[in-house]
Amino acid sequence: MAELTIKIIRADGSTACVSRGEGQACLVFSDEYREGDCIVLETSEAPLHLVYQVDDALGAALVYITEKNIRFEVPFGEKRICYSPKVFAGKKHYLYVRQASEAEISGDRNLAVNVMDQHGDPHCYPHASANVETRGESVFAARNAIDGVVENRSHGEWPYASWGINRDPNACLKLDFGREVEIDRIVLYTRADFPHDSWWTQATFTFSDGSSLDFPMEKSEKPHICSFAPRTVRWLTVDQLIKADDPSPFPALTQIEVYGKEAEK
Repeated sequence: MAELTIKIIRADGSTACVSRGEGQACLVFSDEYREGDCIVLETSEAPLHLVYQVDDALGAALVYITEKNIRFEVPFGEKRICYSPKVFAGKKHYLYVRQASEAEISGDRNLAVNVMDQHGDPHCYPHASANVETRGESVFAARNAIDGVVENRSHGEWPYASWGINRDPNACLKLDFGREVEIDRIVLYTRADFPHDSWWTQATFTFSDGSSLDFPMEKSEKPHICSFAPRTVRWLTVDQLIKADDPSPFPALTQIEVYGKEAEK
């Protein structure tokens, strides 16, 4: 089992709290977070599949890490509003990490969800990025499309955050799994704050294996389900988004789910 360590690091580099263990670690942080604070996960080995929770109100995710040092910046100000008001609030916080079981790793699941995804290269997968995010605002960041929240009937602050494309017809979202996985189904929740929103009549999925798939859609608040023969990929993109002939210029993506399992080695 790997040795796992969770630390709260203040902006000045000092350690506010630390806990470590073999195969799992729990940390109770009895203080308020301050701007500049960072949650650091250190492991004795990588890559690893982990069940990781940086805040009890945010929940845990089964993630795949590729480095021995994983940093999560505690959000403040404008970066905070795409999260629940309960997250990182108050003077008592429960953090938790453990190695995932073989059953958890090998089972069929949504391989896209990661409640802790952030900008940059966090080495914690899955990871969403995009070539455009509306006005650079956190409520329209790519990470919102894999945070597990599927409420799509409004827009703006949590729980209505989405990936906003800033009216750019060349907008592209990339979902990186960090390793090869076998997938056979993609589910899109397009934002449905009608009449404020428009919608897409088609999207194109392009896969790391060189294949692509055009996916027709319609005006709906319900999930759009795209099933296909299993393929092994490391990443996929969603682009070539064709906007409906509608007065609204604001189509957006609330959530993407990608179902499958670990690729056979």
